[in-house]
Amino acid sequence: MAVFHFCFDLSHHGLLAANFYEDPWWTTQRTCILSLFLLCAGAGQAVATAQGQSWRRFWRRWAQIVGCAALVSLGSWFMFPNSYISFGVLHGMAVMLVLARLSAPLKAWLLPLGALAVLLPQLVQHPFFDSRATDWVGLVTHKPITEDYVPVLPWIGVMWWGMAATQWLLARHPACMASSAGLGHSGDNPGLAVKCRATLAGLGRWSLTFYMLHQPILIGAVSAWMWLNGRPLP
Repeated sequence: MAVFHFCFDLSHHGLLAANFYEDPWWTTQRTCILSLFLLCAGAGQAVATAQGQSWRRFWRRWAQIVGCAALVSLGSWFMFPNSYISFGVLHGMAVMLVLARLSAPLKAWLLPLGALAVLLPQLVQHPFFDSRATDWVGLVTHKPITEDYVPVLPWIGVMWWGMAATQWLLARHPACMASSAGLGHSGDNPGLAVKCRATLAGLGRWSLTFYMLHQPILIGAVSAWMWLNGRPLP
């Protein structure tokens, strides 16, 4: 994701010739990254519910996501006033996480329900859903002009798949969901693989922070490089 966004920043600053809106090379990458993102979010909800996460703790985390979504909208409005993000990945997750939490008891039924959610936007579209007030549903006749668009349909289906698959693993193969990353004994000299797992586990625990900070840092770095080299900023 960070590499993808860095390439986008280079393109936005005129340092890379790429069409992130139509070129399949980039649009396919976005779909894969987003799918993995939501599969992991669904998996996280499966683990949380299995561990008995309270609604109070859920709402506290949910409020953080909503606050970050608002910051994304505000920041994108300054950079892209004509195509700011009104319902991007964090906005979508705020809605989808509530739906995932409520539907967790369905377990295996989430697999066909997810398939229905993925297929529905291909079968049903209506102009009613083409406004900013309603396009979050996903049954649009055309993609809205925005820098990021992650509607509930079809993407809730991907989150449901991640949740159902993880529930199945937790019920039948719980050991494969455990990790010893960073849990070495005193005096251990962990190898590179263990260190990498520990680093990734740390990033996973701070995923929202990483998501919110990586783009401002990357954009700032590219802008600073252009300023130092006397290039005009977009």
